[in-house]
Amino acid sequence: MAEPGLTIGYHASHEQFPPSSLLHLAQRAENAGFQSMLSSDHFNPWIPAQGESGFSWSWLGAAMQATSLSAGVVCAPVQRYHPAIAAQAAATLAEMFPGRFFVAVGSGQLLNEGITGDPWPPKEGRNERLLEAATIMRRLWAGETVTTAGLIRTVEAHLYTRPAEPPALIGAALSPETAEWLGGWVDGLITTARPEKQLRKVVEAFHRGGGEGKPLYLKVDLSYARAHEEAVEGAHDQWRANILSGPVLENLRTPEQLDAAAEFITAEEVSAEVRTSADLDEHIEWLKTDIELGFTRLYLHNVNREQEAFIEDFGREVLPALTRPAPLPVA
Repeated sequence: MAEPGLTIGYHASHEQFPPSSLLHLAQRAENAGFQSMLSSDHFNPWIPAQGESGFSWSWLGAAMQATSLSAGVVCAPVQRYHPAIAAQAAATLAEMFPGRFFVAVGSGQLLNEGITGDPWPPKEGRNERLLEAATIMRRLWAGETVTTAGLIRTVEAHLYTRPAEPPALIGAALSPETAEWLGGWVDGLITTARPEKQLRKVVEAFHRGGGEGKPLYLKVDLSYARAHEEAVEGAHDQWRANILSGPVLENLRTPEQLDAAAEFITAEEVSAEVRTSADLDEHIEWLKTDIELGFTRLYLHNVNREQEAFIEDFGREVLPALTRPAPLPVA
């Protein structure tokens, strides 16, 4: 049988494409059968070769008007944004598009938040700050007037425009430790694809921390092209820095520093971390494993630049294979 509640979405990578191109791609994704979209939220690209970084909140308003897709954004509501501004932006989208928008929050990267020049806390401090920010956002969505004097200072903040139902607040985690910490206070989890054993540890940690029964979202970094060599080369060109460890990704300040850190990463190493294949059946099997782990929203990010062929081929072959009912057993 088709998976109940399964949603397959398209990831809009603002680091790699101009907003106008991403809008066109979101429309193509909807026409191909994708049901949702996930937006990144960066000030800088990861590496200079990616070359873009549009403002996601502006784009989301246009993309949700231009499509009927549900949407979410992964943002850090700290340092670069005051959480009251992130709450206002999310409330506006949720009011305009009821039931179609969620916001995922994480502790951020120096690459983006460092533009303020403020000190960059260690991971524990960033987590404490994130929890404060999320609490402020929820209080504002509930109609409270908020004054705080903790790690984040807020003075008589009040949202006059609020949706009838606040957006879901999803927690972003890469490690089991962060997933467990999030489990008790977020509405769901979003993480990134990796080998089954590693991904299972993240899911189990989230459940252990209080997330049992809450939805699981997955951003799937993959590289698909109609020729395997193109998939390999495209992933290496665009996404080699993103296979660096979390502490490196979180603590380098500029795209040039990340590029230097990734200088000696090989195409084979990228292919071992990013699902790289020209075989659609192989992608289907990988995604079925994700679904078996309990993920009900899969956001597919083709990390190379060949988006049109990816949308067309996955819409024709992959999405139907994941959502069509299983054949009835022979009597």
